[in-house]
Amino acid sequence: MRFVIAALFSLVLTTAVAGDFEDGMAAYERQDYATALAKWRSAAQRGNRSAQALIGTMYLEGEGVAQNYKEAVRWYKLAAQQGDTLGQFSLGFMYANGQGVAQDYREAVRWYQQAAQQGDAAAQGNLGRMYEKGQGVAQDYKEAVRLYRLAAKKNNYKAQANLGAMYYAGKGVLQDYARAHMWFNIAAVGGDSDSTKNRDVMARTMTTQQLELAQRLARECMNSNFKNCD
Repeated sequence: MRFVIAALFSLVLTTAVAGDFEDGMAAYERQDYATALAKWRSAAQRGNRSAQALIGTMYLEGEGVAQNYKEAVRWYKLAAQQGDTLGQFSLGFMYANGQGVAQDYREAVRWYQQAAQQGDAAAQGNLGRMYEKGQGVAQDYKEAVRLYRLAAKKNNYKAQANLGAMYYAGKGVLQDYARAHMWFNIAAVGGDSDSTKNRDVMARTMTTQQLELAQRLARECMNSNFKNCD
């Protein structure tokens, strides 16, 4: 009987937490940040990791509260320690940029790795950048390319742009202007203005055959939903 009562109490509590979280989402979407914060804080104090991470973002952006990087870090850490990918990625970002904490590339890598292992594209892309630059890890262009590719195939335009740059420079891969143009072209579709410029500059130096190949590769990659991009 005690077990049944405990299970029922847990179910009621879980339902209440979920209700607060969903109410917070609805309030946030209508830009009622005060209500969103109150609802998410209620859920977060009962261990909801998604709410904890989102409160961190509100403090980071100064939405409904005074901007406070240290408080953002505190909430991100609570979420990250429970395995929340937004919390892990955001904590990595804070360490990488020295916001709310002393800049620490090794800590940034540690948290990016945890989010990347869960498939978070932004974390994979940022971790790739750390490997490319040798920040917090030994510089490794091949690992950077591997991580950029993972994120690029999830349509992360920053990783697509970085992968294009790696192909252009021949870092971690054989130099390949057609594939460099392909990835710049795809990143440009996502709205990356630098990739648009890079694509157009490259096009002026490529032969007609090279340009046709690059455009065909980009078309095949996008039409296959990033399954046929290698």
